[in-house]
Amino acid sequence: MGYVTRLRQTVGSQPLVVVGAAAVVLRAGQLLLVHRRDNHLWGLPAGSKELNESVATTAIRELQEETGLAGTQPKLVTVVSGAGMQYTYPNGDQIDSVTVVYRLRATGTPQGSSETQESRFFDLDALPRDLTPITQRILQHLT
Repeated sequence: MGYVTRLRQTVGSQPLVVVGAAAVVLRAGQLLLVHRRDNHLWGLPAGSKELNESVATTAIRELQEETGLAGTQPKLVTVVSGAGMQYTYPNGDQIDSVTVVYRLRATGTPQGSSETQESRFFDLDALPRDLTPITQRILQHLT
């Protein structure tokens, strides 16, 4: 059971400031996105930091958990927080996210997982419209 999950047992669905990481993986001019099972939206592979874990390690772990890809060589891209980084999950849990974004090299073939229905590369000029709000905000910082 993860750190945020344990916190939720105490605080319920009220807003939490959550530090996490997102992975930006580019191959041949295409961006890797995952189709989430919880909200059925596309987003960057991302998730919450665990205790005693660096945010770079979080990005690598979340990439592997959500896509099956092995991430290496994390390069800090940006940190996104503040306006537009609040989100309510389908179960009612609320977060105010501080997301550290890393570019990663990745090996392997993307696949789905228990958290994602699908992982796929998209042309940068043809990204799906149904992106998570936090992914939309992060992508604004990348262009």
